[in-house]
Amino acid sequence: MAPQTDTPALPPLIRVVDDNDTLRQSLEFMLQCEGYEVVSYSSAMEFLKSDTPSRPGCLILDIQMPEMSGLDLFDRLNHRGYEVPVIFLTAHGDIDMAVSAMRDGAVDFVQKPVRQERLLKAIARAVTRSVSETGAVETEGAIRAKVQELTDREREIAELIGKKLTNRQISERTGITVRTVEVHRAAIIRKLGVRNPDEIERYLNA
Repeated sequence: MAPQTDTPALPPLIRVVDDNDTLRQSLEFMLQCEGYEVVSYSSAMEFLKSDTPSRPGCLILDIQMPEMSGLDLFDRLNHRGYEVPVIFLTAHGDIDMAVSAMRDGAVDFVQKPVRQERLLKAIARAVTRSVSETGAVETEGAIRAKVQELTDREREIAELIGKKLTNRQISERTGITVRTVEVHRAAIIRKLGVRNPDEIERYLNA
């Protein structure tokens, strides 16, 4: 657990490193609209000069870049003990490299052209991991992204859990078996990262 201090923890920061100006700016705008705090860099060297490794969040990293590739940067960060989760952006031909990078500690890879829903889910998982390790404050954007991972049925059951209904009461309300309710409850806990009914209700109302 992170030590208690008098200074409030900073919210997670999403770093984007990509030499494609159009894509980088598009990602930055999209993530800001989702409630994330974002900073972007056009090169690996620019990132290395400016990043604050102690700040939780995640790093979205393009594999193919001039001067220093994303894989070279990732290797350098690993040698430095960099703990911020890394998500790779890959072209189709880079998939094998991305899978190899995941074996070395990257948390996910997203293919180009980037699908917003796919990327937001990857970011939500990465930020959740980073926040849990540092005790930082989770942003509304991260919470919304996690809620979006719920299916319609899971969302319905999550709302009933938030109202403090038991599994049997939820079964009677929805017409599904208690065992199925238990399966959905487990999926909700896994996706949201919380199990307390009050916390689940807070996430749904974020």
